[in-house]
Amino acid sequence: MVQAPVRAVFLDRDGVLNRALVRDGKPFPPASLAEMEILPGAADAARRLAEAGFLLIVVTNQPDVARGTTARETVEAINGAIGKIMPIAEFRTCYHDSADGCDCRKPKPGALLAAARAHGVDLGRSFMVGDRWRDVEAGRAAGCQTVFIDYGYDEKQPEVVDITVGSLEEAARRILETC
Repeated sequence: MVQAPVRAVFLDRDGVLNRALVRDGKPFPPASLAEMEILPGAADAARRLAEAGFLLIVVTNQPDVARGTTARETVEAINGAIGKIMPIAEFRTCYHDSADGCDCRKPKPGALLAAARAHGVDLGRSFMVGDRWRDVEAGRAAGCQTVFIDYGYDEKQPEVVDITVGSLEEAARRILETC
């Protein structure tokens, strides 16, 4: 029997699953586990997506580790706390800064492509949900449908997006409507 291709929802972390800390109109990750706050409705939205058969994979840039302002252990503790609350299959974390030129840092699609290979994901039937242009661009480059959670940050906005929403709850509802 041939296994059906896996559908996934790739999720950015900060601003999608947990609250991003906004300063001067720009989002920042929590600096500690104590600062981490799960967004209202995010855990339920993740559960509904998983129950519908989507593999949930977090793809997050955490350049503050490369910059020396956040410890890798802090990032991993936040990931672990989220993983206890939500049915996340895997966390793909890029610890590089833009100047490092890696292929795993969004907007490059390397982390999504590697996760797709590892899990047998059909990228054309999958989604990338994020709150920043880098997330949307990585999803488009990987061949996913893109969902942009628009918080009105004072920064570059995505040029082309498939679905624009105001929360992960709304994103989950829109994704599930396409099934």
